[in-house]
Amino acid sequence: MRAIMVMYDTLNRRTLPNYGCTDTHLPHFERLGREAVTFDNCYVGSLPCMPARRDLQTGRLNFLHRGWGPIEPFDDSMPELLKEQGVYTHLISDHDHYWEDGGATYHTRYSTWEIERGQENDTWKGDLGQYEDTHSFGMTGEYGKLMGKARKQNAVNREYIKRQGFYPQTAVFDKGVEFIENNHKYQDWFLQIETFDPHEPFSAPEEFQKEYGTSEEAFPYDWPAYNMVREDEAFVGELRKKYYALLSMCDQSLGRILEQMDRYDMWKDTMLIVNTDHGFLLGEHQWWGKNVMPMYHEISHIPLFIWNPQTGGKGERRNALVQTCDLMPTILEFFGKEIPKDVTGHSLKSVLEQDKKVREYAIFGMFGGHVNVTDGEYVYMRAPVSEENQPCYEYTLMPTDMNKRKPKLQMERATLAEPFSFTKNMPVLKLPTRTYFNAHQYENALYHLAEDPNQLSPIENKEKEQELIAAMKREMEALDAPVEQYERLGI
Repeated sequence: MRAIMVMYDTLNRRTLPNYGCTDTHLPHFERLGREAVTFDNCYVGSLPCMPARRDLQTGRLNFLHRGWGPIEPFDDSMPELLKEQGVYTHLISDHDHYWEDGGATYHTRYSTWEIERGQENDTWKGDLGQYEDTHSFGMTGEYGKLMGKARKQNAVNREYIKRQGFYPQTAVFDKGVEFIENNHKYQDWFLQIETFDPHEPFSAPEEFQKEYGTSEEAFPYDWPAYNMVREDEAFVGELRKKYYALLSMCDQSLGRILEQMDRYDMWKDTMLIVNTDHGFLLGEHQWWGKNVMPMYHEISHIPLFIWNPQTGGKGERRNALVQTCDLMPTILEFFGKEIPKDVTGHSLKSVLEQDKKVREYAIFGMFGGHVNVTDGEYVYMRAPVSEENQPCYEYTLMPTDMNKRKPKLQMERATLAEPFSFTKNMPVLKLPTRTYFNAHQYENALYHLAEDPNQLSPIENKEKEQELIAAMKREMEALDAPVEQYERLGI
């Protein structure tokens, strides 16, 4: 048996025709819907990028214990477990966070790996020339200062991408096609083809921009700040066209993998997973981006497609409540491998076979932010009870942040904590933490998704709220959440 995962970053479910969008032209995603099972009720777990990938590799949520960080020494890693048990695993990606301090232990879990450079502010080309940033907007104040170097590096990267004549995404899928061509005659391998696109900046070749009536010259902006929308409706519409254009490029790349599945008759014995880490707000709720606002459905309710030749279901849909952390045990079971005891995700084989329910509730969130819970019909967002958002601690044996080591001031105050149930008897560092955003200001909110799918009007329903709080506590207990999380949330 073999498995291919095609993973996109920041794939907004509501922009795909498979989920009712009529504004985008994505024929290969439409074909994917005819070839695979489409999941209608898939949610994120831990956010954003690397926490989501840790969920994917380990099969358990991690956002209650720490923020952005690497695979830990006690983590069970799906590609590593496969590798150790005779399944060849290969990663191809242009997602530069894999090779930064806060993500540098993920890619080495695979048998082999390849990298393509140049996305966003990847520290790629060293060029001290004057390159003007004409693409970002809304990056003011401290956030703007913080992103200054990133904007400069992105301007350099764009210039060199232009010179080399192809985009990182294209190179990633070139290598994906090459791997399949070289190895289609062999069994027992897992291939992860992962592109940073359609993550911002929404930079796509002119041919795709033209498809949506935009261009670099007519509208150069494609990199929004994670901030409130201060632009007018026309600007929002133009920015969405940039995202759609990049999405069409992603669609074309997907088509190349579907063609390989056809060419080598791989549908009969090869699992295909098409997934993402999270979505993105493109002006909805008057927000751009993710992270600093409540995790509305545009961010948290994500697309998922799976073809499993063992279970079938071509062109069918499933309504069971599932999450990113379920992919790890699903892949292990597909290859006939044992699922470790610390995994809290569920294999989706029974969902694929007969839409069997694997959970009643799902919780999700970002470290230090709201903890959210859904039963698929309602979603409840629980905010920190105080503006200080305390007590709040991270637990880790890998003290790094997104692209740097933990600061001296934080490390000076570190203590050693007793092992958690999943740390394999390893004590961990307990680090006092203050988040850079204030989730308390958005308060608690309950939404009835059946009546209000766009989450425009929170409701009052004390009985349902208490039910979901009780479910949240049970889920947190099952994850051995730190005791201070209950105090932070007032539950």
